[in-house]
Amino acid sequence: MKISTKGRYALRMLLDLAEHRAAGFVALKDIAQRQNISKKYLEQIVTILNRSDILRTNRGHQGGYMLAQAPAKYTVGQILRLTEGSLCPVVCLDDQPNRCGRSGICKTLPMWQGLSKVISDYLDNITLQNMLDDYQAMGGLEYHI
Repeated sequence: MKISTKGRYALRMLLDLAEHRAAGFVALKDIAQRQNISKKYLEQIVTILNRSDILRTNRGHQGGYMLAQAPAKYTVGQILRLTEGSLCPVVCLDDQPNRCGRSGICKTLPMWQGLSKVISDYLDNITLQNMLDDYQAMGGLEYHI
């Protein structure tokens, strides 16, 4: 399983919003500049995230984006499922119940199911707040302007 650029950039964008939440609404151009991501690409990601009510938006001069809830409410698994569509390591696990004609006799299915559970359990137990806290604990710099 590989996480696409879209998933990685969505995490970076949401972490940026979490880190700057005290500033209120944050302009997409500011996130793009800090994260070195094209504003056009972030606009595509915002479209996906807006459908899920993760972001609050404000248009106009003081417009921008902010997290709709506290960073502790968002898991990496939740965000990656929105951007990636699935975290399953094999296609046959995407549908429940499993529609693969071999699922009843597949010797590898239990292993793939176990891997899928490990991935989900891991990513569903890491929040944006955990990531910010871990970064700070490693000596990450915090800028105040």
